[in-house]
Amino acid sequence: MSQPRAASLASFAFLWLCAAGGVSAARANPQCSSRPAAQPAVTRLREAMAQGRFTAYQPLSLRVVDGRVTDADADGIRADLTELRPRFDSLITYDAIHGAQQIPAIAAALKFRALIIGVWDPGDAAQLDAALEAARRFPRLVVGISLGNEVLFAHRTDPAALIAVIARVRARAPEVALATSEPFHVYDEPAAAAVLGQLDFLLPIVHPVFQPWFRGAPDSTAAQFVVNVLGKLSPLACGPLLVKETGVPTAPESAGFSEARQAAFYRELRRVLPPGRTQAFAYFAAYDAPWRAYDATGVPGAPGAHPEEAHWGLYDEARHPKAAARELPPLAP
Repeated sequence: MSQPRAASLASFAFLWLCAAGGVSAARANPQCSSRPAAQPAVTRLREAMAQGRFTAYQPLSLRVVDGRVTDADADGIRADLTELRPRFDSLITYDAIHGAQQIPAIAAALKFRALIIGVWDPGDAAQLDAALEAARRFPRLVVGISLGNEVLFAHRTDPAALIAVIARVRARAPEVALATSEPFHVYDEPAAAAVLGQLDFLLPIVHPVFQPWFRGAPDSTAAQFVVNVLGKLSPLACGPLLVKETGVPTAPESAGFSEARQAAFYRELRRVLPPGRTQAFAYFAAYDAPWRAYDATGVPGAPGAHPEEAHWGLYDEARHPKAAARELPPLAP
């Protein structure tokens, strides 16, 4: 759920290129191949991107501090999703166990349109089994599975191992659309091309707030940065691009964050990146997570307290909508 606080010189060159509005020459990924069995799921994903509204969701009752997990509970998940449903009809999760295995049934009962199930550790058989079981039980709701969150960036696996996981999952469930979620610059690295060729869609992480120019930049620059990144990634992908994480925390104010700036960023992003069948963005995140401010493992490569990590939500920890959420018109039930 975090973006790098530092990057290689090559990555920074890419960031500045995108921030300035430049895009490298388009090139199609030659490793893309047709996967007809997964296309119905991709079609449902495209429809949800164009017609619905996604948010990245972790249950409020979940806690993960220094690797110690407090599982989410069903009552808390039901309360979370009941509050979200008037404004959001599609979800992206981060985990398939630790209580998250209860999300699909609750989301289906509340008439959510689409669910992308995140598998935090794609090397964990229990997590893969849970995600695939949910896809089997709720084939209309589950439009895809995300195999990992920042696993390449954090060096929790490598491209060859991830490709092997993709192949195993594909063999078990060829009808399931598969993705990964990484900070955007990871997808542009040469070693990632073979991974992208095996995927049906991408869930890039694009956070303008971690760029050196963000604090003094207008919201139009931050929103255009997201658009420019997608312009660079589009020829590399083998399917639609759904930005899983982008946004602005609402605190601390001393760092230039506020509810007003969060709302203004999303207002501008909706203008320059209207939802469509090929590109869209999810709101990050559904709820604040106070525990993340003190989680030493929450920000790869940046130990210590990070108070902004507690305040990414469009709703606070009491499930009250912030300004950015209040601006969103209700969706059809």
